Amino acid sequence: MLAALNLGACGGSSGTVAPTLYTIGGTITGLTGSGLSLANGTDTTTVAVNATRFTMPTSLAANSNYAVQVSTQPSGLICSVQGSAGVVPQADVTNIQINCIVSWTWMGGANTVNSAANYGIRGTAAANNVPGARVGEAIWYDHTGNLWLFGGSGYDSTGAVGLLNDLWVYSPTTQQWTWIGGSNTANSIGIYGTLGSAATSNVPGARSGAVSWIDGAGNLWLFGGEGYDSLGQSSGDPHAGNQLNDLWMYSPTAQQWSWMSGSNTILATEVRGTQGVAAAGNVPGARSGGVSWSDSAGDFWMFGGESSLTTLGYSNELWMYNPTTELWMWVGGDNEFAGVYGTQGIAAAGNVPPARVGMTSWTDQSGNFWMFGGVGVGAELNDLWMFSPTTRQWTWISGSALPPCCTDPIVGIYGTENIAAPGNVPGARNGSASWTDSAGNLWLFGGAAASGLSTTNFFNDLWMFSPTTKQWTWVSGSATPGAPGTYGTLGTAAPGNVPGSRAGAVSWTDDAGNHWLYGGGDLNTYSDLWKF
Repeated sequence: MLAALNLGACGGSSGTVAPTLYTIGGTITGLTGSGLSLANGTDTTTVAVNATRFTMPTSLAANSNYAVQVSTQPSGLICSVQGSAGVVPQADVTNIQINCIVSWTWMGGANTVNSAANYGIRGTAAANNVPGARVGEAIWYDHTGNLWLFGGSGYDSTGAVGLLNDLWVYSPTTQQWTWIGGSNTANSIGIYGTLGSAATSNVPGARSGAVSWIDGAGNLWLFGGEGYDSLGQSSGDPHAGNQLNDLWMYSPTAQQWSWMSGSNTILATEVRGTQGVAAAGNVPGARSGGVSWSDSAGDFWMFGGESSLTTLGYSNELWMYNPTTELWMWVGGDNEFAGVYGTQGIAAAGNVPPARVGMTSWTDQSGNFWMFGGVGVGAELNDLWMFSPTTRQWTWISGSALPPCCTDPIVGIYGTENIAAPGNVPGARNGSASWTDSAGNLWLFGGAAASGLSTTNFFNDLWMFSPTTKQWTWVSGSATPGAPGTYGTLGTAAPGNVPGSRAGAVSWTDDAGNHWLYGGGDLNTYSDLWKF
């Protein structure tokens, strides 16, 4: 008789087959802060900063339940989960979406409107010091990490409203303002002194809508705007046609202003000279509300603005100033109404944006200049342009070409909050604030757009544009105009915090990558300082 067959000895098994396990994960957007932790029941993981995908440590069998949640929010952000729960199919789960948005911090200034300035003692920082509520000021970020602010249209020490020429510096380290110079009352005239010579008594006149630069030595530069000249000529109305073309330099070391170029009276005409050739007699005409950039060689660039000297009232001239040679060059633009858009996404020598005022600008990591929106002749704009200072060519990147005169503004396409999409685009607007982050993304906040004959809509939406993907992302804030601010606790970040709708605010980015926002206005004017 044959012995019984021992299947086990031949490698067979009477045990059960282990089930196939599937991973649980998905994508992450907006994770610019550290500390995000996720949990699926007792299974947890911590996600690295800037991660774009995640996978939970423990895999699950088909037909198991999963429910991924945020267990710890990252620093300065609020993250939400879409598609977080379900039943595991016979495949890996890869469609959970973690979307992180910025958390704002109210850092100082009043959470009420139209507040007067508290100047304190000139040159002395103090916790109670604060500039008055204002719009249209000029700003700089210096080499030691301080934020600078000059002038604008707003409230002085007495609570009077007018044009200002006060100079302030804010230290993010001490979180204190210092009144450096200029008057603590509105509507002061300019004291020019001798062209090219610094003096303690020199000071630009009160103004709004000037453009600004900072040079390699840390000096602050200021051009034009609308305000008071050496003779006190100005109505005080920021739209009365009293533009300036004076160029000033301020030395934080010597604490003195120097009048460097242009006229000491309002409405000075331009001298273009030969296009593309710098010369001693060249100078831009008086204007306000343009935008400015600096290139890698240290040259200053300026585009557009409002000018009573042009037929259209707006300019699309591009100028460059070399602070070493102290010479201006007219680079291009001829104050065209419609400009030349060319083919979207294609640079060309003939391309040029239409004349405009109140646009927003950035410089990317490759040294290209970017510009969005503003007000053209009879129409508000949402077009995005890029200019290469190397090739000296413009490229129309996104948004609509100049619409017909006097139509309602182009509305935004918001899509899903914190999700980039090819169709997303901010609506037409002017007076937005801007930042560039460490990854090279361009950020845009708020602004205003006219609606009908007598209504202006103000926004507090925050957008991000990726120069790599050429896509906009609506990050936070309301898709509906007129949203109020939520201040929360002074100095404390919280997911619900957000500045109220406004235009004409100013913005800085510090060395730590924090973005700062100050002031601006809607039907009222603000003096609040925010960080995100």
